[in-house]
Amino acid sequence: MAYVDPDYPSKKALKQAILEGARPMPYNPSGMFPTKQDGEDVIEGPHYPKAHSWYARVRVEKGCVVKVIA
Repeated sequence: MAYVDPDYPSKKALKQAILEGARPMPYNPSGMFPTKQDGEDVIEGPHYPKAHSWYARVRVEKGCVVKVIA
């Protein structure tokens, strides 16, 4: 599962940032499984070592998150 940069404390904060024009980039901290550049992906947050408290299915276009689907 991937994270997004920057690290959002909640899914609500991620959604709001996207509505305001932010285009966070998904990434996999281990580098083992590359993130999608286009299509749907699943992300989690906040980043380790904090406990993951939210998960989101997102639409990615040209390497940036453009929409939170669920």
